[in-house]
Amino acid sequence: MEGDRKVLRDGPVRLEALDGGAIWRAVLNTPKANILDMEKCEILSEVFLEAAKEASLKAVVIEGEGPHFSFGASVGEHLPEQIDAMLSGFHGLFYRILDSGVVTLAAVRGQCLGGGMELAIFCNRLFASPGASLGQPEIVLGVLAPVASVMLADRVGRGRAENLLLSGASLSAEEGLAIGLVDEIADDPGEAALVYARKHLLPKSASSLRLALRAARSGYQERFRAELARVEGLFLEELMATDDAVEGLQAFLEKRPPEWKDR
Repeated sequence: MEGDRKVLRDGPVRLEALDGGAIWRAVLNTPKANILDMEKCEILSEVFLEAAKEASLKAVVIEGEGPHFSFGASVGEHLPEQIDAMLSGFHGLFYRILDSGVVTLAAVRGQCLGGGMELAIFCNRLFASPGASLGQPEIVLGVLAPVASVMLADRVGRGRAENLLLSGASLSAEEGLAIGLVDEIADDPGEAALVYARKHLLPKSASSLRLALRAARSGYQERFRAELARVEGLFLEELMATDDAVEGLQAFLEKRPPEWKDR
């Protein structure tokens, strides 16, 4: 029944079932930053593992509790002692989303940065509030955004993607809408996502939706997996071997300007 709500799990990620279980809402539940740390990535991966088994599930809406979607992945978990596990868990989440075959809708308010933006733009449709701000600031910390490096150009074109990845600049929701980064602006993006799902997805067959999504992303899925594996290798074997990658992360944590050595 439209509008019913059942909490399936609580904690750092709250999972709700709506419309008789045809829609799930996964809420990043550690405001205000909603950092995408390893714990949240593991929980979200479990959510999409379960989503793959729910034959009647037609959409998963992802949003953030509080004023912001997410400030991004944990900077501390990017340091050498944790980076292997962090990247494995974070990238594993995207593989689980692909494997689930379920339509995903992102509802973005406030700041949507770094790993948070990667998660949002990976969704099939992105709804944003008028005050939202989206960006990939990793380069400012001396690192890079593997998922966005692979798939951002598919969404906004290569030139715009490279500008965002190399400048670290953020875009307003309105600027994002103009280039295809954002699909719709709404005062309440979470409600807009539900309206879209109820109008366009609920009347459809769940099995047909999954097959249609698989067909639409068939070549893309293989390319995404192969390219992300290569970029992950570049991150771990080359980037993290530089002085500047570690310096940028430590400077951020110590709240000081980085001192680049250009190596």
